[in-house]
Amino acid sequence: MSRTEPSRRLQAIPPYMFAELARRVAEKRAAGVDVISLGVGDPDRPTYPHIVTALNEAVAEPATHKYPSHRGRPEFREAVARFYRRRFGVEIDPEREVMPAIGAKECIYNLCFAFLDPGDVALSSDPGYPVYTGGPLLAGAGVEPLPLLPELGFSPDLDAIDPAALDRSRLMFINYPNNPTGAVVPEGFFERVVALALDHDLLVVHDNAYSEITFDGYVAPSFLATPGAREVGVEVFSLSKGFNMTGWRCAAILGNADAIDTYWRLKTNVDSGLFEAVQLAGAAALDGPVGPLEEMNAIYARRRDLVVSTLAEIGVEVSPPRGTIYIWAPVPDGYTSAGFAELVLEEAAVVVSPGSMYGAGGEGFFRISLTTPDDRLSEALERMRERLGG
Repeated sequence: MSRTEPSRRLQAIPPYMFAELARRVAEKRAAGVDVISLGVGDPDRPTYPHIVTALNEAVAEPATHKYPSHRGRPEFREAVARFYRRRFGVEIDPEREVMPAIGAKECIYNLCFAFLDPGDVALSSDPGYPVYTGGPLLAGAGVEPLPLLPELGFSPDLDAIDPAALDRSRLMFINYPNNPTGAVVPEGFFERVVALALDHDLLVVHDNAYSEITFDGYVAPSFLATPGAREVGVEVFSLSKGFNMTGWRCAAILGNADAIDTYWRLKTNVDSGLFEAVQLAGAAALDGPVGPLEEMNAIYARRRDLVVSTLAEIGVEVSPPRGTIYIWAPVPDGYTSAGFAELVLEEAAVVVSPGSMYGAGGEGFFRISLTTPDDRLSEALERMRERLGG
């Protein structure tokens, strides 16, 4: 074995899909092609000014320059608790039921190492955020896909889970509003998840990354507002998408106090916590005005409608999603997900994400992100209309 050969765990997962997408775009651009990427969900507008101001003030405070507490600044934990009370009607104990995370991705990944052993299984939404499958595999555990069925509002049929896999499962990853499908949680689904977790001793992890990006009057709930949810689960709340803070890596894990204690025990051994200036800026974000979020949602709604209408012109029919920053659309007849994405790249110099990148359940679909500036999004759609419309 070569000294630089990857471990078997690392070989078990493909390269991270967005890193591979970035590599393809870089190749095209190096060859002189003006590529417009609609692939990655990274907000194009800057972080809201009041958050930047709070960070500047916090960075100037020498007390924030030291090692942070893994449990988090009281100001951050209390701001999260206030936000959950005001926004979701959920009472959170800021001492025991919340702690900061260095982004949702880190949190989800570390939960796999905190709770999974070789031989255990994670139930993971399919299609879904790749860390739901990559994290368990890197932890030496197995994955049981939960196919998200269009006829069930892109939720899984919980009664169809393989009983043998269910007996070995310890974690269950769910996510609404949903990436990549844009679906909102179907009525009664969270209640059914709680019942399943109680019956099979599962820890539910709800990835709540998109609750603040909704349209047409829809208001996304917290999983923790479901009766019994705190007994069986945790919720990961990220400030990345709703507050235009992807690069800040600011998130929180909330819910079951014992699960958070276990997560804390792992975290103390693998990192040194979230920079306290970022925590204070996060508190300012959570306590801040809702106007900037409403303005961003209006921009996304306008872009959503433009994408949906343009896709219809090239023969791709899709219902406008009520949440997230994504359009999830079926590929035209005769194409695979990867084949259609390749066609769009070669013919229009536009990047869309093939649905298969999000799991086997994503085959037959592609995803468009709404986080491209208006002029570039319009240009990308015009190229697709001109070159693919016939």
